[in-house]
Amino acid sequence: MAEAARIITGAGLVEAFGHVSARAGDGFLITATRPLGGAGERDVYRVDADGEAPEGATDLPLETPMHAAVYAARPEVQAICRTHSPAAVRAGARQVVPPLVHGLGGLAGEVALCGRTDLVTDREAGGEISRDLGSADCLLIRGNGSIATGRSLAEAVVRARYLEERCLAGAGMGQEEGWRADLVDPRARWFEKETTRAWAWMRWRYGGEK
Repeated sequence: MAEAARIITGAGLVEAFGHVSARAGDGFLITATRPLGGAGERDVYRVDADGEAPEGATDLPLETPMHAAVYAARPEVQAICRTHSPAAVRAGARQVVPPLVHGLGGLAGEVALCGRTDLVTDREAGGEISRDLGSADCLLIRGNGSIATGRSLAEAVVRARYLEERCLAGAGMGQEEGWRADLVDPRARWFEKETTRAWAWMRWRYGGEK
């Protein structure tokens, strides 16, 4: 968890704001609001399924209910990255899902939109996020960055990174310029292997792996 927080910071996906979570038992782990670039074991909290903090935790993210809602709605989701990368922020503000125009952009998976502008600080707001996410893998939020989900922490981190790349590559392009299904499907068979390779590279580049 702490390593993932440092990685998304090094990759430029967060600055002051953002958080990472992963399922753990009947609840989940989530990073504190302290700077993610310096995250260590002490900066990770265990919360229950409703996102209730342990006694004495005063720096839990305001949007912890968002993570709880997504986990409740999507049993297969094992991890979430909440990021604020520049191109994804712009796409969310414009409420445009950028077309898929190159292969690695496909590592982001399916991308959905949410028109919410306020923070996601309670169960009702979390329900709105989970409904807008639906069965998609990533969500661009109008007023506040994006989220990337994964079947593992590694997959969530990689999706967050390549959501940003997809938004950069597809900026200003119309959906008609994106890849058709007959172009995406053959390439998609390599996404799992590419995700593994991307995670290894991100750990080496930003996480201290040698």
